[in-house]
Amino acid sequence: MARISPLVAIPPLAFAGLAAIFLWGMGRDNPNELPSAFVGRQAPPVSATTLSGKTQLTDADLRTGEVTVVNFWASWCPPCRAEHPTLEALTAEGIKVVGIDLKDPEPAALRFLSEHGDPFAAIATDPQGRTAIEWGVTAPPETFILDGEGNILHRHAGPLVREDYTDRFRHELDKALAAGS
Repeated sequence: MARISPLVAIPPLAFAGLAAIFLWGMGRDNPNELPSAFVGRQAPPVSATTLSGKTQLTDADLRTGEVTVVNFWASWCPPCRAEHPTLEALTAEGIKVVGIDLKDPEPAALRFLSEHGDPFAAIATDPQGRTAIEWGVTAPPETFILDGEGNILHRHAGPLVREDYTDRFRHELDKALAAGS
């Protein structure tokens, strides 16, 4: 009887090991909780433009001593429309919500806010997407929680709806509010 070399078992074992690692890696992360290199750091600057008739968002607005929610949005973004009532509810609770309008023609952005309501205490525009790049935004909507000193505490990619909002984002927001930032 011919002996089989133990080396024959190496390729199938290596394949099984790699498959297990890939399957584990695919299931462990929530895409709405992508890590951000900015968490724990000072928020990057915001652009120096706003929409006509709206309050200009400035860098100083991000460091007022109160927790601030920064939302990157666009009128052409369907998930932004879906999360808009959540942003209005946060504002109604007295939470400071500011917006950065991403790659949007001004008339479209103003029409969106006129039709759906304006939850933002202040707005910056980002027509070229440069501010979004500096913040590490991949696509709207993305929302950040900042402490009172302007440090990023949490990043949420995707719309603030259903369990993504209640189980993830709201939990982080409540922690920030409880810390008294």
